[in-house]
Amino acid sequence: MARLTGTRPVATRRWGCATAFLLLLLTVQAAQKADFSGDSTAATINHSLTLLQRLQELLQNGNGSDSVLRVRSAASDEAKVFHTHQLLLSLQSEVFESLLRNQSVVTLHEPPETAALFEKFIRYLYCGGVSILLHQAIPMHQLASKYRVWGLQRGVAEYMRTHLASESSQGHVVGWYHYAVRVGDVALQESCLQFLAWNLSAVLGSAEWGSVSVELLLLLLERSDLVLHSELELYTAVEGWLSRRQPEAPVAERVLRAIRYPMIAPNQLFRLQAQSAVLARHRSAVQDLLFQAFQFHAASPLHFAKYFDVNCSMFLPRNYLAPSWGSQWVITNPARDDRSTSFQTQLGPSSHDAGKRVTWNVLFSPRWLPVSLRPVYSDSVAGAIQPVRIEDGRPRLVITPAMSSPDFAGVSFQKTVLVGVRQQGRVLVKHAYSFHQSSDEAADFLAHADLQKRTSEYLIDNSLHLHIIIKPVYHSLIKAKK
Repeated sequence: MARLTGTRPVATRRWGCATAFLLLLLTVQAAQKADFSGDSTAATINHSLTLLQRLQELLQNGNGSDSVLRVRSAASDEAKVFHTHQLLLSLQSEVFESLLRNQSVVTLHEPPETAALFEKFIRYLYCGGVSILLHQAIPMHQLASKYRVWGLQRGVAEYMRTHLASESSQGHVVGWYHYAVRVGDVALQESCLQFLAWNLSAVLGSAEWGSVSVELLLLLLERSDLVLHSELELYTAVEGWLSRRQPEAPVAERVLRAIRYPMIAPNQLFRLQAQSAVLARHRSAVQDLLFQAFQFHAASPLHFAKYFDVNCSMFLPRNYLAPSWGSQWVITNPARDDRSTSFQTQLGPSSHDAGKRVTWNVLFSPRWLPVSLRPVYSDSVAGAIQPVRIEDGRPRLVITPAMSSPDFAGVSFQKTVLVGVRQQGRVLVKHAYSFHQSSDEAADFLAHADLQKRTSEYLIDNSLHLHIIIKPVYHSLIKAKK
C-alpha cells in the first residue's frame, strides 16, 4: 500500500490564478448553454482551447501554486516535485481534496511504473486529456483508481477494450486480463477473454502464451468457441505451456483432461502417445480419455452412442479452421448483389465418417428485407407501392445442405460464421455468429453492419471476409446401458 505523508498546514492559501481560471471556465460553460430565444444574431465565442493552454502553463510554471506534491519511488533517490493548485486537484480527486485539506506539502510513494507516469496524470487533472501507449494503460488505470479519478479510470478501461487488437512485441491482452481480474473489472475481463478465444491461434504462437495463468488456461479450455486450426494445435500449445511452467501434478492433469481427444485423428493420437513427454508423464490421468477417443473413432457414431454419452463437451468440436470443417469466403463489393457459393465438409469428427462428405450451399444477400418492410400495394392509390429504402434491408446469410442422407441420423450441424476485420494492420476475428441447430441462418447476422460504406469496420479492401465453420454434433438416440 502506498504511503502518504505531509507537513503542517500553512496559515494562508493562495487561490489566485486557480480561482480566476475556474471562474473563467464556468463563465464560458454558462455562455455556451445560454438560451438565446431564437435570436439570429446570437453567437458563441469559444476560447476553451486557450483556457486549456493557460491551465497547462499554470502547471508547468507553478504560478500561484499553493500546494506541493513530492513523488518518491524505490527506483530513484530523488523525488519528483510538482507545484500544484489545491482547488484544481480537489475538483478532480476526492483523495487529493482530503490530503490537501490541512497540509500544503504531500509526499506520495509510488511504484516505479506509476511514478514514471505521474506527470501525465497530473496534467490530465489540469487539462482533462492525456495520451497513453499500450504499456502505460495499467499504471495509468492504477493511478486513476488510487486517487479516485473516475472519469480517467473509465477512459483507460475503454481504451483497453478498444485496443485489444493492437500489435505489441510482447503481447498485452493476457496481462490486461489478469489485471482486470485483480481489480474486478468484469467488462474488461469478458472483452479480453472473448478476444483470446476468437484469436487463439495468434496467441498460441506469441510471447504472451507463456504468461497465461492456470485459471485463464482452464477457462479457455472449457470453451467451445475457441478459434484455432485444430485440436492438435491446441494440445501442442498446452504441452509447451506445461513444459515451461511445470505445475503440480493435479493441475497438469486437470489441464490435460480438458483436451478434446476425440477431435484428434487416431494416427495423431498414436504419435502423441509415442512422442509426447508430457503425456507419458501423466498417462495414467488421461488413459481413460485416450481409450474412449480410440473407441469413438473405431465405431459407428450410432453404435458408440448406445454405450457412451456423446452429449458432452468432449465430443463437441470447437471452431476449427482446417478445410475439413469449413471454408473461407471473401465477398467483393458485398453491398451490390446476391452471391452464392458451395463447399464440402467431413460428415463428422469420427474416423468412421472420414470418407463421407456433406455439400453445403451458401447464399449471401446484402439487402434482405423483413416481411414487415417488403413492398405491398396500397389501398389508397391504385397500383401504388410503398417506397422502401435500400438501407431498410440488412445482410442475410443462409447455409443449407445440398442433400439429405441416412448418415445424418443422430447428427445435427451447428454453423458458425466468423467475420474478419483489419485492426492495426492485422486481420482478426471480431464478430462470430452461431446458428441454432434447427435453423439455416443467424437472425442477427451483421444486423448493425453498414456495408454501403467503404470505411465500414466489417470490410477489408471493400471485401467481406467470412469463414464458415460446420460443427457436426452427435446425439444419443439410445440411452447407455447400465
